[in-house]
Amino acid sequence: MPAVLDADGARQWGALTRAAFAARRAEIDGLNVFPVPDGDTGTNLYLTIDTAINEVNRVHGAQGILGTASLVDESRNLSRAMLMSARGNSGVIVSQIVAGISQVIVEEELTEVDGAALARAVTRGAELARASVAHPQEGTILSVADAVAVAARERADAGGDAIEVAAAAVAAAETALARTPEQLPTLARAGVVDAGGAGCLLMIEALHRALTGDWNGETGSLHHESDDLGPRASWHAEAVPAAVADGAGSEQPMGGLAAASPHDPLDAAATGLDGPAFEVMFLLDESDAERVAMMRTALDGLGNSLLVVGGPDLWNVHVHVDDVGAAIETGIQAGRPHRIRVTHFATQIAAREPQHFAVVACAAGPGMASVLSEAGAEVVLSAPGARASAGQLLDAIRRTGAASVVVLPNDKDTLMAAEVACRGAKDDGIDTAIIPARTAVQGLAALAVVDFDRGLRENVIAMTGAAVSTRHGAVSIASREVLTWAGSVSVGDILGIVSGDVALIGDDLTETAVEVLNRLLSGGGELVTLVSGAEADPDFIDAVEARIAKEHAEVEVVRIAGGQQVYPLLVGVE
Repeated sequence: MPAVLDADGARQWGALTRAAFAARRAEIDGLNVFPVPDGDTGTNLYLTIDTAINEVNRVHGAQGILGTASLVDESRNLSRAMLMSARGNSGVIVSQIVAGISQVIVEEELTEVDGAALARAVTRGAELARASVAHPQEGTILSVADAVAVAARERADAGGDAIEVAAAAVAAAETALARTPEQLPTLARAGVVDAGGAGCLLMIEALHRALTGDWNGETGSLHHESDDLGPRASWHAEAVPAAVADGAGSEQPMGGLAAASPHDPLDAAATGLDGPAFEVMFLLDESDAERVAMMRTALDGLGNSLLVVGGPDLWNVHVHVDDVGAAIETGIQAGRPHRIRVTHFATQIAAREPQHFAVVACAAGPGMASVLSEAGAEVVLSAPGARASAGQLLDAIRRTGAASVVVLPNDKDTLMAAEVACRGAKDDGIDTAIIPARTAVQGLAALAVVDFDRGLRENVIAMTGAAVSTRHGAVSIASREVLTWAGSVSVGDILGIVSGDVALIGDDLTETAVEVLNRLLSGGGELVTLVSGAEADPDFIDAVEARIAKEHAEVEVVRIAGGQQVYPLLVGVE
């Protein structure tokens, strides 16, 4: 009888993956395209699956079925737990791979997964992962997941059993991971492979080991030594010059989790009443994936802020349009739309009464947490190596008790987890929005314009405007050698970072910080915010402030003891 994956095997796969992520988390964290120690992809992956498995064990233990749950129950519960525990963009994407695999098992009510079913499952996982990204980029975890799916299908079509399909998937993942520096210039310059892709390879290797019985069921440990847990080839690629535009790795901020249109859901809100006049929302059933895809394309042509989530039996549709009738007709052609809600923005704003409004904000240090809390935000601690999970953000949204909540991620690597949390809040009847604040100083600027007596839409417009108009920079100390646009970086170099990119390399903190500010102020500015890090010398901050006063006397300076790690100084210019 061909080898198959049953419920016990699935539990073993989860334990093996957790063990592999635990053993290699530091190494994956080190696959960082940025020369400062803020990369935490490995930690995010480990915490995502560790928290999820603990939650599944808690649920099954409470039900008295710990270790005896069916494959369908294991899959359904793990999928939800992974989504809620997801940390960082890589954690969210991996949760979608797991969700796709689980969907096939649940939909087909499988008790065992043979080679053909495994191929269908990993294919669905790759599809959901890619659909979760508004603008997919090759050379990331998505490329590795796609390669896994293609190899699995080819081996299954040739009659391979689950072990053979998994082995083919591992080989394809290794090849795809090794190619990522060829696909993404940022990786080539840094001399590394994609961190998220490395995590995907570990997960597929763990699957193969679970199927072959390379597992100690009692201790949850591998027979292999930890340095044999990963790919046989080096994860560090040869650094080669990049002659094309800069890219980004798996931890780049990505689009919504719903195969949404490429339009940012905040675009319409940020443009006030200049966009489409109506918001249309409805539930859709009696449809299928093909007709939903056609509906999504049609709605994307009618307006913006398109979001289509759910499936396979029920979808939730949201879009901003001028032609309400056409939007609803598109839904009718796709299936049975119901609970249709149409809102005219101008009328809504004119008639709106003040509503209970709240802000959830992420903080990377205790000082920043105190400032955000004093400004009225519900604070969630989130820093490199300890990013907030989607579940933690959702809990914070619920704690506010507000009918409408704005989320300030204050970090590009927490954007996707915030999207998951907001989707969960919507199921609770809470209106939410995410402000695209990718740094602490942008979050501070956004929070400064909040009016808690106004509603969600008005605050989103004001906060988004404040965040995106805040120019930002930082200084840090290089922890690794890497090639950047500013030149070759050595360990210990002082890095001047402007708008997220290494713009200059220096040997003096104060001079580098002043140069960063000069570049940010070259376009004008009235207010400079200095956020000092946990280990920043007060004399350093004093010196920077004195230079600003001397060279830019017209600028007001605000100092905040943020207490963040990694960056001795964060700066913002408004």
